[in-house]
Amino acid sequence: METLTFNTTEQALLAAVGILFLIQLLYYFCLYNRIHTRSRAVKRSDIHFSQELPPLSVIIYAREEVENLRRNLPAVLEQDYPQFEVIVINDGNTDESEDYLTLQGEKYPNLYHSFVPSSSRYISRKKLAITLGIKASKYDWLVFTDANCLPESNQWLRTMARNFTSRAQIVLGYSGYERGKGWLHKRVSFDNLFTSMRYLGYALAGKPYMGIGRNMAYRKELFYAQKGFSAHLNLQRGDDDLFINRTATAENTRIETDANAVVRVQPIYRAKDWREEKISYMSTAHFYRGIQRYLSGFETTTRLLFHAAWIAALVIGILNFHWLTAGIAFLMFALRYTMQALIINKTAKDLGEERRYFFTLPVFDILQPMQSLRWKLYCQFRKRSDFLRR
Repeated sequence: METLTFNTTEQALLAAVGILFLIQLLYYFCLYNRIHTRSRAVKRSDIHFSQELPPLSVIIYAREEVENLRRNLPAVLEQDYPQFEVIVINDGNTDESEDYLTLQGEKYPNLYHSFVPSSSRYISRKKLAITLGIKASKYDWLVFTDANCLPESNQWLRTMARNFTSRAQIVLGYSGYERGKGWLHKRVSFDNLFTSMRYLGYALAGKPYMGIGRNMAYRKELFYAQKGFSAHLNLQRGDDDLFINRTATAENTRIETDANAVVRVQPIYRAKDWREEKISYMSTAHFYRGIQRYLSGFETTTRLLFHAAWIAALVIGILNFHWLTAGIAFLMFALRYTMQALIINKTAKDLGEERRYFFTLPVFDILQPMQSLRWKLYCQFRKRSDFLRR
């Protein structure tokens, strides 16, 4: 009977494991499962879509990346959509981008382009580029992406546009990485998937708080009503996430997660590039309105505490030959892992992701928040001027 009793430490640890498990259960079923739930609702025709296809303007930000334009721009220009224009704003004019765009303009009459002069100062160059593109656009609906992004299909614009209902002012889409090789790319892809499940999940719950500029749309009138990026002109970043944070509501925001509406970004193979990308978003997260980022932080905290608690209970149970304690601890981990694997992999399938996460899932589940903490600390020691306009 001795092995069926629990000492005070075991009782405390098992109680903690149980409480933390329930918290994690709520997050996964009430937040992270929303994309899959939406996909099922779409298949049942439970979601209303617009039957109209209004003319739209695609605005592409390029940073002297002619090779990316050669690779990706034709897929945008050849979208199956009745009436649209493509506006490429090149940040600088020292490479061959201008010549390439001029040549393509002869082939595609709906392609327009301009550039941000190298002499521009005292404002975020990307915000200036996007503002120039918006002012040059003809149509009310604006779709945004970057030069290094490739639409998953020629139905990208059609699928995004089905959300252009009379009440909608913002449409948030998903952008994933093209499949690459290596441990780093697996981590990058998982981090991107999980981050998207989080912010799109909040949006589907009626609490939108950010968006990613690689795949989103909003009305021109919304941009002008908000006076553009004036609320955060002092920051280098914020053209996507902060703008959405200031403007998105449950009533004016739609979410598109169909695989046909996905855009793919080229794989990241250098840890430095990934770090800079993540830090750039962390630099603006401090300015988010709403409690979503605090709720996200609470989920991360309970996740790490759950792992610490079940591992401690397992080890203590084994050392004391209390197999029931060890068994309960491992069972809680196994139940959470099963739930997590099902929801994450079903969501990945819904979003058109090829990669699945099984053996790597527990590792990434722990590494992701630890890596984020490391970057946040790194961000604190960066010069404040690194994130301000120059």
